[in-house]
Amino acid sequence: MRLAARLRDDYREAVTSPLSILQRTFGFPSFRGVQEAVVDRVMAGRHSLAVMPTGAGKSLCYQLPALAREGTALVVSPLIALMHDQIRSADAFGIRAASLTSADPEEERQETLARLKRGELDLLYVAPERASTPGFRELAARTPLSLIAVDEAHCVSEWGHDFRPDYRLLRPLLDAFPDVPRLALTATADKATRADILVQLGIPEDGLIVAGFDRPNIRYHVRPRDGVGQQLKALLAEQPGPGIVYVTSRDKAEKLAEQLATPGRRALPYHAGLDPRVRARNQAAFVASEDMVMVATVAFGMGIDKPDVRFVAHAGIPKSVEAYYQETGRAGRDGDPAEAWLFWGAEDFARARSRLESEVPEERRGGERQRLNALAALVETGTCRRALLLRHFGDDAPEHCGNCDNCLSPPTTVDATQTAQKLLSAAFRTEMRFGVQHLTDVLAGRDTEKVRSFGHDRLSVFGIASEEELALVKPVARALMARDALRADAYGGLSFGPGAKSILRGEQRLDLVVQPKRERRRRANREANPEGDPLFDALRACRRDLAAAQGVPPYVIFHDSTLREIAAVKPTSLSALSRVSGVGAAKLEKYGEAFAAVVRGFE
Repeated sequence: MRLAARLRDDYREAVTSPLSILQRTFGFPSFRGVQEAVVDRVMAGRHSLAVMPTGAGKSLCYQLPALAREGTALVVSPLIALMHDQIRSADAFGIRAASLTSADPEEERQETLARLKRGELDLLYVAPERASTPGFRELAARTPLSLIAVDEAHCVSEWGHDFRPDYRLLRPLLDAFPDVPRLALTATADKATRADILVQLGIPEDGLIVAGFDRPNIRYHVRPRDGVGQQLKALLAEQPGPGIVYVTSRDKAEKLAEQLATPGRRALPYHAGLDPRVRARNQAAFVASEDMVMVATVAFGMGIDKPDVRFVAHAGIPKSVEAYYQETGRAGRDGDPAEAWLFWGAEDFARARSRLESEVPEERRGGERQRLNALAALVETGTCRRALLLRHFGDDAPEHCGNCDNCLSPPTTVDATQTAQKLLSAAFRTEMRFGVQHLTDVLAGRDTEKVRSFGHDRLSVFGIASEEELALVKPVARALMARDALRADAYGGLSFGPGAKSILRGEQRLDLVVQPKRERRRRANREANPEGDPLFDALRACRRDLAAAQGVPPYVIFHDSTLREIAAVKPTSLSALSRVSGVGAAKLEKYGEAFAAVVRGFE
């Protein structure tokens, strides 16, 4: 009798263990990276902060315990679009998920509350502003909870790049349920931000699990901006698949989308000024697409869990290294090769520093200056960009990654200190109110009407630059502005910044990175999807049809990596198909026969 009971308990534990659920529900043979360590802590009822790069499977770290533990998991998430995307993906795996948001119709909200009361929800997504109310705490108190997950947890920290005050109000909810494991998750948090998250959310120091920040499948490129529309067109001609282009204004989003669109490839804008219906329509089109380009302000992206974005390009500098890491991390979530391009100009840093001094509260300016200086170092470096990026977050990194522009085509470095000193002297002698073109004319000794009218032909700096130095003036000005040694006013006039004196005095060198000429590349495919494989193309067509019929994006059915494995192993039965990574029980039941039939058609 006792033996039979023990066998029943062993069986129950085996089928409800996180590993068993991972294999049966999600179709993955094993955990990746630190997933198992995070899940084990949650299963033991311990509070944790998981810092994991995008694409490392953060959502599984709360989905698996939610299915293995009794009760409903609360998931605090900052954006409604992100919640709905995750609910859609959860539904495809047979997970019972819903949300309580201001955008939900009243009938749907009542149905969600009824399901919650009946214990029919594995996951309940909620925004921080709702989760922090007394009314929601009362609702939670009447609900058996398996865990509380706080997604995008860097939003709780004033040290983070995306601080949201509503996140600071979550602590009473967490403290109301001290025995319910809390799991904070983020892909973007430096050392100071991680420490602050632990304090703000009441997580012990031993609960910190850092997976590392490397995204080895992303290739990083940085270029000075030089006709960004043409630069982006060249990128699109070489890079297939969906992509995101980030711009710094609504107007630029509209104009650049129109410029990049072609008959064979759509490009649509996305920004907060669009009619909400147009914005939603454009987002839905992008999520469902296999080759579309979205030109967007940074309002776009956090709510998108699209795994097959093949490139992210910035047409201007992001807010910080943290923002750059998060935004470029939207490429290649599926682990396939992806690219990140940044096109920058000196005026980007000039505008950013001007906003910093005029709009940022004084007590935060020091930290923001450090962030901007770190970003300048990233765009200016002649060494491995990935190494610089990883060290920024406290990761150890080799000197060379082999997958960034500087490692693949090492640039040359020129000592441009003397040219910089001459340019700074010219700015000083002309009373710091002229732009780089006029200063170049003065240094070149050009007899222009403007030079003569201001008497600048009589200055000691008139004609002191050689032809070789004149060729460096524009990139030197760009580097000086990035370092805050030069600042531009609203009219383009250049004046000294804090970094000018040390260069003028010879206390600091200015080494200028000169990129090699870019060779035209073949259309990118780096070990991604097979070209010209009729079976793979047929599987994608099948996926596209099923997705259209169900009103979901194609990746919700199966990722490209799953289709590639199907095309490689050619399973003709449901039993064989079940052994393919990413084919869980629910998806096998829903879609298995359709895909097996496609394979059989190629026998």
